[in-house]
Order: sequence, then structure tokens, then C-alpha cells
Amino acid sequence: MEFIFGIVLAAVIVGVTGLLIGLLLGFAGEKFKVEVDEKELLVRDVLPGNNCGGCGYAGCDALAKAIAAGEAPVNGCPVGGSPVSEQIGEIMGVSADASAKKVAFVKCAGTCEQAKDKDVYYGIQDCNAAMSVPGTGSKSCSYGCLGYGSCVKACPFDAIHIVEGIAKVDKEKCVACGKCVVTCPKQLIELTAYDSEYLVRCNSNDKGKAVKDNCAAGCIGCGMCQRACEFDAVKVVNNLAHIDQDKCQKCGACAAKCPTKVIRDML
Repeated sequence: MEFIFGIVLAAVIVGVTGLLIGLLLGFAGEKFKVEVDEKELLVRDVLPGNNCGGCGYAGCDALAKAIAAGEAPVNGCPVGGSPVSEQIGEIMGVSADASAKKVAFVKCAGTCEQAKDKDVYYGIQDCNAAMSVPGTGSKSCSYGCLGYGSCVKACPFDAIHIVEGIAKVDKEKCVACGKCVVTCPKQLIELTAYDSEYLVRCNSNDKGKAVKDNCAAGCIGCGMCQRACEFDAVKVVNNLAHIDQDKCQKCGACAAKCPTKVIRDML
């Protein structure tokens, strides 16, 4: 009888203890709970979840919090594009201004065939590693793509690859997250409008003869493209042509006049 009583007593004590702990945990949870904006949760459900950082925030959670707090625009996700922006706009009760799709563009046409080599590089096949050693790679042009694929490793969408010694972007896969832009040690990659037709595939500031000595596909700063443009969209600054995509009417006059054919589309 005493044995049974002991078991019952132990069960009661365990039960009461568990109940007290449950009550204390419930009280503590209610007392110290962190209030989460319902809109933040709804926005987070809409975001794609890539956590690529292309929006400028640490990830989708951080962007959702910023949008809910009014600190980030509803079209702040480059991966989701217009469909996601419209859904977030409905949640936040604001209009999602349509923004033109952007893609990464590599400002170099110095393929293995076009660019000259000054020596042979045997180091780590990584652009940032090559930049840290004397010589910085094998190519003569100090402005051009090294071709060791740091941008390829950085891209979470398999949108950039090394083709014929230079980085090439697949504009259909690119979501303009900007990781390749940040990674490139030569600042050769920039974001441009998806529908851009004429772009300068060079980043050299050398004068014409020096450019030709290093690469057959470089901008020599001759100014023929600038003179050919009727819309004031092309300017040669510091020996390098630049095209203002907002002014460009896609007439192709600059590309037709370019003697080195360095003005072309992304493909």
C-alpha cells in the first residue's frame, strides 16, 4: 500500500511541477515575446528566398523587415522582379513602380584570340588571388578580364561563365543581384538595362597605340562613335567611349563607325 502511495505521490509531484513549468514558460513567452509586424511575415512569404543580397540587405528576412518598416521600396528584390513587386505592393498598399529589368555586363572583349599575353600565370585560378601577386595574370592589358572566374564562383544563378578567356553573362539567367559586380577586382562588370543593344566592351584608359599593342578588340578613343551619334548619347572620356543608355536610340551608328568593333550588344 505504501508502495502504491509513493508512486501516486511521485506522479502528482511530477504533474504539478510540469504544470508550473508550463505556466511559467507561457507567462515568460507572453511577457518577453518579440512583436512581429504581420506585413513583414506576408512580405517574407512572397520573397523568393534566395538570400542573394542583391537587394543590399543581408537576406530576404532583412529585406522583408525593411519593406514592412518603410525603409526599402516594394520593388527592392531584383530576383523576384515585377511579379513579386506587385504582390508586395498589394500587401503594403502602395503602387509598385515598374522598373526596367537589368543584367550584368562585362566591359571586355579581350578573348584569347584578341588579347595578347605578356607572360604565363601559374598561380591560383582566381582573379582576386591573381591581383595580389606581381604581374596580375598573363594578359598584357591591365584593364581587361583576367578570366580566372571569381565572378563565376560568386554567381548563385549560374549566369556567368568563362568563354574564350573572358567572363560572359547569360542575360536570360542573370537576375542582376550584383554579386559579380562586387567580386570583380577590375571593376569590369556593371548592371545595365536588359534591352540595351549597344555597349562598349572595353574598360581601358590607355591611348590608342597602347591599346592596340595589348588587344585587337579595345577602344582606342578615336571619337568616331561620338561624332556619329545624332542623339548626344556617346561621349569619349579619358580615352574610353561611354554610351548613355537613357539617350541611346539604338540606331547603331556608333557601332557601324567603330574601327575596332568594340561597340556591340551583350551576346
